[in-house]
Amino acid sequence: MSIATTSNITATVAAPRRVERVVTGRPTSDGAGVKLTRVIDNRLQRRLDPLLMLDNFRSNDAADYLAGFPDHPHRGFQTVTYMIAGRMRHRDTAGNEGLLRNGSVQWMNAGSGLIHSEMPEQEDGLMEGFQLWINLPSQQKLSAPAYQDIAPEDVPELHLDDGSVVRVIAGSSHGVTGAVRGEFTEPVYLDLHLAPGARFEQPLPAGHNAVVLAYRGTATIAGSAVAANHMAILANDAGSDGVVVENAGETELRAVLIAGKPLNEPIVQYGPFVMNTQEEIMQAMADYRDGKFGG
Repeated sequence: MSIATTSNITATVAAPRRVERVVTGRPTSDGAGVKLTRVIDNRLQRRLDPLLMLDNFRSNDAADYLAGFPDHPHRGFQTVTYMIAGRMRHRDTAGNEGLLRNGSVQWMNAGSGLIHSEMPEQEDGLMEGFQLWINLPSQQKLSAPAYQDIAPEDVPELHLDDGSVVRVIAGSSHGVTGAVRGEFTEPVYLDLHLAPGARFEQPLPAGHNAVVLAYRGTATIAGSAVAANHMAILANDAGSDGVVVENAGETELRAVLIAGKPLNEPIVQYGPFVMNTQEEIMQAMADYRDGKFGG
């Protein structure tokens, strides 16, 4: 069962982060033609280290998602898939299988290499969610692949007296520990459902790179408006100790807050492989061709 806490959160952030800039994603397609919006790509990887990629998919048109993501490889990082609506089946070459459904999370460590598929288990209706790629440190890039399937009822929640709910996917928030704890990059991943007029404060180390992506309504952060389908990159000003997100609108605000500790290592990416050197990329390609991924 999820952990639910009702609380009036007292002020905990004394020096809130400002918005460095607001970005919009690029419409693209992936897998066998699934239409999505790529909000973090290789142009932002250095700035948002260890966050490598963030995709947002949302459509009521089955033609946009029905082809799914057939078998494809990964090496050198972790994938986090968070389903808002819809059903998608995961299978991989390590023998793992799981069903992503409304509110569930899939946290996969590709490590030394894994081939997996993510295929829709619906032929109509809304399909919506996010997939995040988080980099691994050099000493963990060839670690054993691992998979964690987290059911909706197992994602801890922070319930506030104003009716707001914070789903704690990773990290911790006001005493509620998330479903996943990342030991290498100390990730924080929160899904904020803020009632009209609500204000939410989340402490963050100044060195962590952090973003807030609004997906319903408009967020206000340090006086800057972040409209739906836009992402705020938060500044890393010295002395800042967290972020304050407010909902000045008349409808519920939904946004994801994602942060992580930078690795400060070289990033070399070739498609689904993310390593530290070009030589390691070439080795990944050879290992994939030779059938050495998660067999």
